[in-house]
Amino acid sequence: MSGALLYLVLLIPAMVFHEVAHGYVAHLLGDETAKNAGRLTLNPLKHIDRFGSVVLPLMLAAGQIATIGHVQFLYGWAKPVPVNALNLQVNGVRNPRRLMAIVAFAGPAVNLLLALAAGFALHGDVGLVYLFFFMQINLLIGIFNLIPLPPMDGGRIAVGVLPLPLARMLAQSERLGIFLVLGLLFILPVVMQQFGVRFDPFQDAMRFILPYAEHIVLLVTGNLIGN
Repeated sequence: MSGALLYLVLLIPAMVFHEVAHGYVAHLLGDETAKNAGRLTLNPLKHIDRFGSVVLPLMLAAGQIATIGHVQFLYGWAKPVPVNALNLQVNGVRNPRRLMAIVAFAGPAVNLLLALAAGFALHGDVGLVYLFFFMQINLLIGIFNLIPLPPMDGGRIAVGVLPLPLARMLAQSERLGIFLVLGLLFILPVVMQQFGVRFDPFQDAMRFILPYAEHIVLLVTGNLIGN
């Protein structure tokens, strides 16, 4: 199986579980919006966003092939799970901002749990390469979504825990947030590279964070005993 195909095959369940986690936690907190929309399902077709899952990745791939001759990065997203924060409650007490932060955290948390599950499964003798790659993908998705800028999950978590004036300012950036993330972390590095300037904050950060996260998961799951 080619690297790109393997990445896609393992990426799909990681993204599906991520989205279902948002909807399921919202359901536990009293909001049935995701359930009524049919999003509490592991059927990947229910989670495809036409632009974020199909059009944008194809546009990015075509643009990079036309300019630099190869695909250096791809970016996309699943269809966001609908959540009505006003319906969220615990024991009849509503706190939309705080409870929405919990719903937002559920997605990355599930990816981190899946990474741990893959780490424990590495003790077997079957599919070790696939399990390690699945662990990496889930760590990458979990960490990436914790970027504290809406509409990333980390941004919504920040909106839920920051003082109200700062939370309002951050929430107002959501309309431009995805374009800021896409431009700063992915498009700008490619453009700068054409002028001989290296600017790649996301890759630089992940070169440090991802190996450290992998080490922690392998240590916790008993794959690095004595290290």
